Amino acid sequence: MPKTVQIRDIDDDVYAALSRRAAEEGVSVPELLRREATRMASRPSVAEWLRRTARRPSQISTAEALDALDNWRGQWPDARR
Repeated sequence: MPKTVQIRDIDDDVYAALSRRAAEEGVSVPELLRREATRMASRPSVAEWLRRTARRPSQISTAEALDALDNWRGQWPDARR
């Protein structure tokens, strides 16, 4: 069952910005906030993302990654020009 969330003490300038953004998207402020809350809830927190990515073993060294990027980019233009 859907839940109701109430946010109190929103500064006038913050609410005005939310109203402008909602109007630009053709939705109400509650709909804009519902979309943003859904988007936020679907993404991992920073702490969760760090936990997930810390477990991945590195297959190459930093030097190897930089060398690969340099090879991919090609020669750098002469900086003296």
